[in-house]
Order: sequence, then C-alpha cells, then structure tokens
Amino acid sequence: MRISILGIEDDRFHRPLQLIANLFFEESQVVMANDATADVEIMFSVLISEKVAVTAELKDGTNQVFASSFQKELPSVGSEKERLKVVKNAVSHVYLRVLQEFTGITQKWGILTGVRPTKLLHKKIREGIPLDTAHRQLQDDYLISDEKIQLMQQIVDRQLAVVPDLYSLRQEVSIYIGIPFCPTKCAYCTFPAYAINGKQGSVDSFLGGLHYEMRKIGAWLKEKGVKITAVYYGGGTPTSITAEEMDMLYEEMYASFPDVATIREITVEAGRPDTITPEKLDVLKKWNIDRISINPQSYTQETLKAIGRHHTVTETIDKFHMARSAGMNNINMDLIIGLPGEGVTEFTHSLAETEKLLPESLTVHTLSFKRASEMTKNKERYKVAERSEVEKMMELAQEWTASHGYVPYYLYRQKNILGNLENVGYSLPNQESIYNIMIMEEQQTIIGIGCGASSKFIDPVSGKITHFANPKDPKSYNESFEAYTDEKIKILNELFSANNSPA
Repeated sequence: MRISILGIEDDRFHRPLQLIANLFFEESQVVMANDATADVEIMFSVLISEKVAVTAELKDGTNQVFASSFQKELPSVGSEKERLKVVKNAVSHVYLRVLQEFTGITQKWGILTGVRPTKLLHKKIREGIPLDTAHRQLQDDYLISDEKIQLMQQIVDRQLAVVPDLYSLRQEVSIYIGIPFCPTKCAYCTFPAYAINGKQGSVDSFLGGLHYEMRKIGAWLKEKGVKITAVYYGGGTPTSITAEEMDMLYEEMYASFPDVATIREITVEAGRPDTITPEKLDVLKKWNIDRISINPQSYTQETLKAIGRHHTVTETIDKFHMARSAGMNNINMDLIIGLPGEGVTEFTHSLAETEKLLPESLTVHTLSFKRASEMTKNKERYKVAERSEVEKMMELAQEWTASHGYVPYYLYRQKNILGNLENVGYSLPNQESIYNIMIMEEQQTIIGIGCGASSKFIDPVSGKITHFANPKDPKSYNESFEAYTDEKIKILNELFSANNSPA
C-alpha cells in the first residue's frame, strides 16, 4: 500500500505516519508528496492558534472519500518541542481514524506503537493521578480501547502486588546473563543464538569471558553495596552448555555476586526441551534454582519442523515431567499465536495439551516478523493466519488463562506483530517472574553480561535510560569482553556516585 501525504511537508511527521500505516498494511510506504503511483491520497489541513485543528480526507482509487477531524489545546507555556508533540498527536488521531474507516479495521491500541504500554499507566500512578483520570487521559491521548485499558490496569495491579516496592528499587539492579548457543536456530528468531554443535572452542572462550565479567561486575556491586533484585539466564538457550559448565557458572555466580541467597529470583531459560537432561536438572537443584522455562511454542509436530525446532511434542511433555520430578516448582511455558500453518484448531489443541501440564506461568506470544529472521527473509514459504483468526486465537488464550486461574502480569509489543496485538505473560498467583516485570517497566538498571546481552542503565534520580550492548557473536565478544566490562563499570560509577545516590 503506497500512501501519498499532502498538506504536511515537515519530514518529522514521516516516522509516526509510517508506523501507523504499518498497523494496517503488511507492506506500506508513506510518501510525503504528491505521487501519481499512490494507492491512496490523504490531504491534511493543519491550523495552529491557541488550539491545533486537523482535518484529513482520504481518497482511494475509486475517488471514494473518507474524512476525519480533531482539535486539541496547545500548551500556553512550553517549548517548541512540546508544541510539536501535540501537533503530531492531533495529526495521528485523524490519520488513524481515516485509515480505520477506509480499511474497516479497528486498532485497539489506537495510535500507540510503543513496546511498553503499561509504563504509561505506571507513570501516571507515580504522579498521583486518579485512575479514572489516568484511563481517560490514555484514551484521549492515544485512542486506546477500553479493553486494552483494562488489561493494562489488571497488569499494573498485579505487578504492584508482586513487587510492592517497584517504584523504589532504583538503588538495586537486576542481572541478565546471555548464553548465545542453541541446538539449532528457529526460523522466527533474531536473538543471539548460534548452533552449538562443533563449536566447543568458541564455547570455552566465551565462558572464560563470561566468568571474567561476572567477577568484575560482582566485585563492583560488593564494593558499592548494591543489591541484586533478580538474575535471568537467557540467550540462546542457557542449557545448551554441558552440566559441568553450568555447575561452574553457578558456582561463579555464588562466589562473585553479593548475597546470592537474598536475591529474590533466579531464572534459567531451558527453553529448548532437547537440551534438558537429568544431570542439568541436578545442577540447577544443587544451586537452588527452581524457576525455568520449557517452551513448546506449539504442540503440533508439523509446526515444530517448519520453524526449525528439532524436538518432538512428546519430548516437551516428557521433559516437563522430568523437571517436575527433579523439584522444579516454578516452570514457565511459551506458546506462539500465528505460527505458519496454524489457526484456531491448532492453537486450541496447544491449549488443551497445556491443560494437562498446568505450568506455573504461561507466556502467550503473537508471532512477529522480525527483520533479520529466516521467516521474514522467506515470507512466501511461511503462510500465516489472517488478522481475524489471530485475534480469535488471542481471545481463546485470554479465556483459557482466566478459566484456569492465571492472571496477566506483564505485556510487551513488537514491530510487525500479527494483528497489532501483544505478548502477554500469565501466571498463577505468586508465581510471576520478577525479572520480567523489571525489564518491561524499566524501574531499575539491568546489567547485561555475556554475548549479545543488552544493559539498560537507569539514572537513580532522573530515570534517564542509557543503553549499552555487548557484541552479539561469540568471536567479537571473546576478543573484547574486558573492554566492554570496563565500559559498563564506568557507566555504573557515574550512575551510582555519591551525589547521584537515591538513598
């Protein structure tokens, strides 16, 4: 879909208009000029005085016309940047509405294209805004539907029940440890994940660097008296390495990190069932780690084969029971809505199989066509469900989780996500992942250690976020882990200096 925009020449409007167009059309291009080759033309009128008044008329190839208008007060006192933000918001309102009318598609998230919707509600709560007012403001500002507002509120309520001190944890940190190896690479994946077979030299070098990072970061935390809230081993698949390597890694954690016994939560993703063995489960139990993920993604064998997961459905079920017998009492499982070839029938089957296991938490992802994934590069090979069917599958997930006592406790959204929906983490009461809450709500610094690990440094006073990423490939990581560790410690020293301490 090629869209010609007239009446707005400022290039600063191009990105929000393009992002909103992407919500409606799988392939879209917004051109800020008269374009004879465009499929539709949208003429804007923008009048600015004490208010900004915007109208938009959309004409399609048959000269059908769809129109919308909106006006909003401009701040009487404010910077040019703040006034521009209001104008962009008004333009986005009418743009969304004419595209909804033209396509017949209602966007339940409105003009919101960000990853973390619940952050908006948390911000208003911290500012002391009454909930009714906060909800109304979110609807007015972003055109979010009542359904999504209620989902946001339900999640925020649950998060504050699980982590009552959520807003006062900036003086602590959480740790993400990235293990960049998997048995194979899934077709939808863009995470740092390298096939581990035949790579023992890279694994050994990587683990040497990882142990170095853990020692140096741990020493800094001990010196500064900074506590750890949660530790999360992700990747890749952290259980791709051997039981002996896992054992040494957790031993390093206990030796290097401060007060490990008081860390609220330690999670290890064992997402690929084909990596789980009795020996590895014994190691986890030895180091008091009982929260793991075992991710089926689907209970249809043909789907697993199509997306490059080399385990069987039976193996997923067997490994779940093995983990349960080994004492794992907080198991998460992931399902993905909209995998190639799957519709309501297949997803209903996956929910029925999940019912036989009843993990403590269930994360329901909606398939996203990530730019660098195999699936995106070869879309013609991967046929996915239509929008209406994807929405039906999400409704089934919501109904199933509610009827089995699961409560939503975090959500995030992604670019190019099917149906403009979301990924939602559900859990039984008191089994929520604290780390997932911390990473999504950005209330504290997350230190990323290991290959492909991203750090988010959050200023304890201002809340300003600084991003820092380790190299994604093992070779680059192995060559530079010392320099990256030093750089992170430099940033931490600036954040947690005496003059910047929240205490």
